[in-house]
Amino acid sequence: MSAMNLTTRRWISVVATTALAVSLAMVSGVSPANAAEVKGGTLNFYTHNEQVAALDPTNMYTGRDIALYGTYIFRQLTSYKMVPGSAGTELTGDLATNTGVPSNKAKTWTFTLRPGVTWEDGTAVTCADLKYGMSRAFATDVFNAGPTYAITWLDIPKLKDGSSAYAGPYKKTGQKLYDKAVTCSKDNRTITYKLSRSVPDFNYFASYPTAGPVKASKDTGDKYDLHPMATGPYKVKSYKINDKLVLVRNSKWKKSSDPLRKALPNSISIKFGLNEDVRDEIDMTDQIPNGINMDGLQSTNTPTYFADPTKAKQRLNIVDSFVTYLSANNSAGHLDCLLVRKAVFFAYDNQSLIDLAGGLKYYGEMGDNIVKPNLGMDYIATKGNIHDPNFKIGGNPEYAKTLLAQAKTECPDAYDRATNPAKGLKYYRADTADNKKSAVIVEAALAKAGIVIETVYKPSGTYNANLVEYSAATDFIGSGWAPDWANASTVIPEMWGDGCCNYTSNEKTPAYAPFIAKINKAYVELDRKKQAKLWHELSQYGMDQYWYIRTVFSKDQLTWGSKIGGFQEWKIMSSPIYNDLYIKK
Repeated sequence: MSAMNLTTRRWISVVATTALAVSLAMVSGVSPANAAEVKGGTLNFYTHNEQVAALDPTNMYTGRDIALYGTYIFRQLTSYKMVPGSAGTELTGDLATNTGVPSNKAKTWTFTLRPGVTWEDGTAVTCADLKYGMSRAFATDVFNAGPTYAITWLDIPKLKDGSSAYAGPYKKTGQKLYDKAVTCSKDNRTITYKLSRSVPDFNYFASYPTAGPVKASKDTGDKYDLHPMATGPYKVKSYKINDKLVLVRNSKWKKSSDPLRKALPNSISIKFGLNEDVRDEIDMTDQIPNGINMDGLQSTNTPTYFADPTKAKQRLNIVDSFVTYLSANNSAGHLDCLLVRKAVFFAYDNQSLIDLAGGLKYYGEMGDNIVKPNLGMDYIATKGNIHDPNFKIGGNPEYAKTLLAQAKTECPDAYDRATNPAKGLKYYRADTADNKKSAVIVEAALAKAGIVIETVYKPSGTYNANLVEYSAATDFIGSGWAPDWANASTVIPEMWGDGCCNYTSNEKTPAYAPFIAKINKAYVELDRKKQAKLWHELSQYGMDQYWYIRTVFSKDQLTWGSKIGGFQEWKIMSSPIYNDLYIKK
């Protein structure tokens, strides 16, 4: 699952998920909901971002948005329980009567809809809506920001180039293949998915909006993002980019058909495009008591706010599920030289970035893997990188220079691009105040090693939604990732392999073929200990390639107004339990 501001993406056993939750619980606190819940009022959110990264369920893949809009607007077949602690990592039926029924060694999954579930227009949600909703993920020319598990797993043939023989509901190429893989019962209430291999955790994927329903007659293609139809307790009243998204009660939603959602506020308003200083001042002076900052404070304001005793019940400092990363474009004409990638890593001034964030208390820890330690058995401390004797937390430009000297001989074109002032490397960043401060530090640190870098700023609200496009055009992009459930199968293949979000362009490099071969071996290994060992080997391999220049085991700070009640951490989503939020009287 993608990070929002840089933004929780189970395997066979419940033990794995519980281990993740327990790990998180040990290092983060919750804000207890002592007062009685209150219905009514307007719940306000505010953000510097210009818009929702993706309000279309097919493209929605950031943790915060899945949690927020999956609580208020959308319902999925399954959901995590909307409760604090380890119980919040448990899967339950949502639109479906249960968490699904596997058969044929988990190559077939069946779900039955609850009676009485409806769209905002009062019509019934049907199996056909679910089938159509998932079909949209195959229209990769329209949707390229969401999860690709459906394309990977459904029993639909692949073309020679590895793409699906089904091209989605708009082109309808291969439609009969999709209709064979996804079928509906005669009463249009039970859906069956036929998969190409055993997938014991398919029901966890069913908790994602991209696996949820879309009504074909209301689908407006890429414009659906502006006004998706609701199945949850709220619907879109209005949405204007750079202004506001307003949600009001969905009168056709029935509590009798929804065992999860409380629907406490009367309405929900999300204000976009706030100046970051204005946004932070709202928090610091409690100007919107019934409001929640969606971004977190600027790093210069975080220590002050978290030291203020009057704000003790309006903040959380959590170890989230995410690993933030700096991805390198490994394609020809970019960072296609390992020596140059390593030089960038060793030249990086990490200490100044940590200091900018207010210290390790708020920043987190330097990472040695793309798998975070709280994923349990799938994490291993890798060798090299931050454990290399030449690594210095404040940067080692002299060692970086020795790597560049080797690169000048072994890969002269890449060396020239990295060191020639008339060329240089490009780094696309989201346009935020903290990123601009960070860029000054990074540019200065790399310059000490002789590396030329140009920072290009992109709109923060759509930054994550455009990572596919950006990654092909630039040399560096930064973002973050968390496991979709407690298995590195939702991290390593997604980030470095053939999953949704490999922004390294490593597919044509010599190092890729043996890597993807081992990934395919790990996919089908059902002995968890043996599988974990394969993930360890793959983690080490990828870190040795410096496909990611650096990783950080990050932390996150959540802040809210004095009239917000029920604010607790939904650990599996690294977000508030939006279902519990209410406005105090």
